[in-house]
Amino acid sequence: MSLTRRQVTATALAAVPLARRSSKGARRLHIAGDSTAAQKYADAAPETGWGMALPFFLRKELEVANHAVNGRSSKSFVDEGRLDALLADIRPGDLLIVQFGHNDEKATDPARYTEPWTSYQRYLRLYVDGARARGARPVLATSVERRRFDAAGTALPTHGDYPAAVRALAEEEKVALLDIEALSLALWQRLGPEQTKTYFNWTATEQDNTHFNPPGAIAVARLVARELLRTRVLARSDLRRLDEDVPASWITWPPAPAS
Repeated sequence: MSLTRRQVTATALAAVPLARRSSKGARRLHIAGDSTAAQKYADAAPETGWGMALPFFLRKELEVANHAVNGRSSKSFVDEGRLDALLADIRPGDLLIVQFGHNDEKATDPARYTEPWTSYQRYLRLYVDGARARGARPVLATSVERRRFDAAGTALPTHGDYPAAVRALAEEEKVALLDIEALSLALWQRLGPEQTKTYFNWTATEQDNTHFNPPGAIAVARLVARELLRTRVLARSDLRRLDEDVPASWITWPPAPAS
């Protein structure tokens, strides 16, 4: 990864307003993340990433470019050249939402593991600096929570120090924070152990407590959209359907791309 913090000067375009549009076309919202956000294809249905549902809550003039990929951490996404490719595509006035953590936690996998307060924050800074250097606005998001309850029916956090590390980095870098970990944990608590099964990828053959089905992806995308409004990253005019029903039937899975 060639990008370093030395390449980002004190006059980097950190405060470029999102309203400023590139002369090349409409502004775009880019997503860098893992399988919880990623585009899914027909062979994975009904598994659904929240990035697939986010466009339902955005005005059509704001395009979504979903770069999230199954199994990636903040480190492996960089090491595979995916951040370089994303930054080559980003334009002034664009928005970059960064959500990693699920795979950064895999301590037995050196290709993906990062330590919350050191390497995890160091890799996340590459996304922040890269977006700012190109006149785009970075936004950090804590990881959406898994479905885990104790015997008393209390929803449990599963991400250790990673959400706290994101919150601290966002404050240090003066970057907007979407606290999806806290919001999703509260949502799972309200729904309870049984009803949450209808939001995750529970099928006749699989009991998946990490990935979503269409209702779950729509619910998490709504949290993301509301946070974008709360943090004033987007204006009310950029959003739609925040309080309206979004049918699960709107989710579709295209054929997998040819390998």
